[in-house]
Amino acid sequence: MAPAAARTINDFLADTQTSAEDYDLILTGDLGYTGTELLYELLEIEYHRNIESVHNDCGLMIFDLKKQDVNSGGSGCGCSASVLCSHILKRMRKGDLHKVLFVATGALMSPTSTKQGQPIPGIAHAVLLEHR
Repeated sequence: MAPAAARTINDFLADTQTSAEDYDLILTGDLGYTGTELLYELLEIEYHRNIESVHNDCGLMIFDLKKQDVNSGGSGCGCSASVLCSHILKRMRKGDLHKVLFVATGALMSPTSTKQGQPIPGIAHAVLLEHR
């Protein structure tokens, strides 16, 4: 999922001629700790971009990694929906956040492909949320 997220973020920023600093928050869906670290590495190496100062991940936000034994954090579309529809939209309504790039991530799982040693394709969609 991190490669798809990295490509989507890069393509979105390039297409809109913006940089990470133009956003209050760049939010990914459910990469968790490991996926987030991979995202940063891919963006830096492949696209020469750094989003760490404005990025967070729903899979990291939904749990406290220091207090809860959740390994890398949360995964699945439930993380994205829960964090975005509660915490993030509430902060936008309050005026804490004005411009959020939300990159929903997912894996296209196939038991057959996995058993055959095939890669698991990832997908990511970018949605720009603005509140003025």
